[in-house]
Amino acid sequence: MTSASPPAITPHPLIDRARRLARELLVPHAEQVDQSEVPAGHLAVIRWSGLLGVSAPVEYGGAGAPDAVAREVAEILAGACCSTWFVQTQHHTPVRLLARSQSPVRERLLRKLATGELMAGIAYAHVRSYPRVPVRATAVRGGWRFDGTVPWYTGWGLNDVMLLAGVAEGGELVFAFADAREQPGLRPSAPMRLAALSAARTVAVELDGLRLPEEAVVLRTPRETFARVDIPRSANASPALFGIAYAALDLLEGDARDVVRPLRSRLDEVRERAYALADEAAPQERFEERLALRVRAHDLMRAATTAAVVAGGGRATGLASPAQRLYREGMFLLVQAQTAPVREAHLAQLAAEAQG
Repeated sequence: MTSASPPAITPHPLIDRARRLARELLVPHAEQVDQSEVPAGHLAVIRWSGLLGVSAPVEYGGAGAPDAVAREVAEILAGACCSTWFVQTQHHTPVRLLARSQSPVRERLLRKLATGELMAGIAYAHVRSYPRVPVRATAVRGGWRFDGTVPWYTGWGLNDVMLLAGVAEGGELVFAFADAREQPGLRPSAPMRLAALSAARTVAVELDGLRLPEEAVVLRTPRETFARVDIPRSANASPALFGIAYAALDLLEGDARDVVRPLRSRLDEVRERAYALADEAAPQERFEERLALRVRAHDLMRAATTAAVVAGGGRATGLASPAQRLYREGMFLLVQAQTAPVREAHLAQLAAEAQG
């Protein structure tokens, strides 16, 4: 890592492991992966490394590491190969949800997910579009039936299980685990071709009477209760923003020090403030401040990736150039985990800039 790499936090073995994995495997193959798909072998190394259990309870085979460690691991992986990061990052939400649950599925899956024996993806972002209901959950004898379309599911063919959500009668959300494979009532589309992260194997999933037993359910909650936690949490700046920005600054070292120095200083400051707020404030607290920091992190990432392309000149437009890959990955992060308040705040900032 060059001096543009993110500031170190308290040392931890998983951070060392992530840096070694990034250096020896992810960075050397990032452009090749970007133009094809995330290899199962990359995910196998991550499974064996223990990184999938970074936040999982120790008693279930996880590391039980602080959030600060999980964030730095995410930064490292995203900056090295954003497609690989994006596939594995899906896994951590199901793990955290199971760790808080008292449902029977916790004992069936949590240890396997914490140790990397199984890998999970998520299929629930569509519930944020309510009152539209892309996926409906209907109570049937012994369990639930799911019908509709999951617009986005990342990691198809790489994940073992998916955390699926549907909207039941009265607006209740039902979250349950299903095998991530084609089966009666579940059919994937062809992998999507996207401007960035096509390699992450994202598909749409058609659900036509998929039946899951009651013991597969991990959470039932009113939509309003889910939104009260989900929307405020979306105001936090993603560690991937900082990972991509620092990786772009790495490309600039030696060529544009006058650009790197102020960008790095501002990035360090925003990163420190954003993470402090994430640790200190409850999800519902200081929402506007955290949202402003997320927007500022987006702006700095955009500046860093643009500078990397400009400094690279014509060479930066070649598909073998990391500059263009980071630029496109940064574009993807502008909309990843985007909620209406995030979109509105970002557009308002851009409008203010345009007005001078």
